[in-house]
Amino acid sequence: MRSDLQSAPLSLKIAAAAGLLFLHLPILLIFVYAFTTEEKSYQWPPPGFTTQWLAVTWNRPDVWQALGLSVQVGAISTAIALVLGTLCAAAVSGSKFFGRETISLLVILPIALPGIITGIALRSAFSLAEIPFSMWTIILGHATFCVVVVYNNAVARFRRVSGSLVEASMDLDANGFQTFRYCILPNIGTALVAGGMLAFALSFDEVIVTTFTAGQQQTLPIWMLEELVRPRQRPVTNVVAMVVVLVTLLPILAAYYLTRDGDQIAGSGK
Repeated sequence: MRSDLQSAPLSLKIAAAAGLLFLHLPILLIFVYAFTTEEKSYQWPPPGFTTQWLAVTWNRPDVWQALGLSVQVGAISTAIALVLGTLCAAAVSGSKFFGRETISLLVILPIALPGIITGIALRSAFSLAEIPFSMWTIILGHATFCVVVVYNNAVARFRRVSGSLVEASMDLDANGFQTFRYCILPNIGTALVAGGMLAFALSFDEVIVTTFTAGQQQTLPIWMLEELVRPRQRPVTNVVAMVVVLVTLLPILAAYYLTRDGDQIAGSGK
C-alpha cells in the first residue's frame, strides 16, 4: 500500500536547511569564538584554538557574582510565577464570572507589551514609591512576565481536566487540599513544571526590563553587554554566552518533552 507520507521536494529541503542555518549559525559562531586565541577582535577564520579561556572565565569573580544573581532572580521569580500563575489559571478556568476575559487579557498583557514599556513603567513606579533598586526590584520586574508563561501553560491544562474529577472528590468528602493534591495536581503537574522551566529561562536571559530595574546590580546578560564594549578578553564573553545557551536550552527541551503528551489527561471525556 502506498504511504500517505511523500518525500519533500529538494527545493523545500534546501529552504528548510537555509532557514535553520540562518537561525543557528550565529549561535555556532559563539562556540567557535569561545576557543579562539585572538582576544581583542573577531577574525575569520580564527588564528588558532585554545581552551585557556575556560580557566580564565572560571577564575573571574565578577562572572560568578553575575551568575549567582541571575540564578537567584530566576529562581525566586519562577516561584512567585508558579503561585500567582496557577491561582489565576484556576480562577479563570474553573468558574464563570463577569469580566473573566478582561482579567485573562490583563494577565497576559505584560508579555505582549514591548519590554521597554514595562521597564519604564516599573522604574517610574519604583521611583514614585521611593523603593531602592536591588535584587528584589529585578525580581518584581521579571515576575511580571514569568507569571504569564506559567498562566498560559496552566490555564490550557486546567481547561482540559474533567470537572467530574472534582465532583467525585467532593462526593467522597475530600477537602479542598486533598482534591488539589490527589486529583488536580497530577493532571497539571507537567504543565506547571514546563511553565516554571520556561519562566526561569526567560528570566535568566532578560535584558531590557532588567536594565530599568537593576540599578547598580549586574545580572549575567547585563554583565555580557558591558563586557562586549571592552576589547580585552572578548573570548570570556563568548564562553559565558556559550554557558547561557546551554543553561537556557536544557529547560526549554525539558519543557517540550514534558508537554508533548499533555493531551493524555486523567478523567478527560468522562
